[in-house]
Amino acid sequence: MAGRKIPADPDVIISVIIPAHNPNPQRLQRTLFALRQQTLPAAQSECLLIDNASSPPLQSDAWAAFAPENFRVIREAEPGLSHARRRGFAEAKAEIAVLVDDDNELAPDYLMKVRDLFSSHPKVGVLGGKSRPEFEVAPPNWTVEFHPLLALRDLGNEPLISAGLRPSGGERNEYPVFAPIGAGMAIRRSAWSEWMNGATSIRLSDRKGMELTSAGDNDIVLCAMRAGWEAAYFPSLCLQHLIPPTRLEPGYLARLNRGIQKSWMQVLTLHDANPWPPLTRASSLIRQFKAWFSYRAWRSPAAHIRWQGACGHFEGRIPS
Repeated sequence: MAGRKIPADPDVIISVIIPAHNPNPQRLQRTLFALRQQTLPAAQSECLLIDNASSPPLQSDAWAAFAPENFRVIREAEPGLSHARRRGFAEAKAEIAVLVDDDNELAPDYLMKVRDLFSSHPKVGVLGGKSRPEFEVAPPNWTVEFHPLLALRDLGNEPLISAGLRPSGGERNEYPVFAPIGAGMAIRRSAWSEWMNGATSIRLSDRKGMELTSAGDNDIVLCAMRAGWEAAYFPSLCLQHLIPPTRLEPGYLARLNRGIQKSWMQVLTLHDANPWPPLTRASSLIRQFKAWFSYRAWRSPAAHIRWQGACGHFEGRIPS
């Protein structure tokens, strides 16, 4: 778990990294303003808005009225969420980074609690908490089962800390179900360095343009845990996820479920944590065809979204 012992700026404790590709201005304003309201002294943090190939490019002056102190806009021309995160980690001055999406509002005490949690849990390398929704329009009741696809989670009010990547006597590595999601993920420099120095982030697909794969979050966690760090869920960490109506459309949820399930299989395979055996392309197509009938995909939007998730699962098991 080697990492730098002396931060680039010893006064900066936390670097907040916000990847953004053509962000919604109103939601990004709220994201930045929530960071401006943090109880952690402003001098102890920096805010890096990573402009990931936005058109037109994002300009610092346009956000100055909402942004916290120590705010910078950094251009990353290579599209893709993992590319933006790598650039953010490379630019970070602190020993702790917090990943924030451009539609997240952190609770006012979020950064202070991250600082304190890492201080009191020296073996934890990556952590997260609750992600609660703020819907612009009330969602249909049938969408509730798919809310976890939208980076929403509440795992209760008790902290959860991993016991290790491979249980004693286990045949393979196991991904903790409570491992942090990308929204609000906090990580130590020594842990993110493991991900930066590895090859998995280059081989895996992640959010890029219209692509809705999302292996990057899991890959970061697994790289950290393979290096010996613990992963944790702390319910005292809370953020609001601002969700527009387009994220609840059946077509979007279907593409999202397929992309997530496909990349989930891929990242588990790369880290020797996949309990499902590989498939040939032909057997994957046969399973997708059968799943159309077993899920009765024609009956409702929810059934079609479930079927798309199954298709992604089968596709992700085809060796690349």
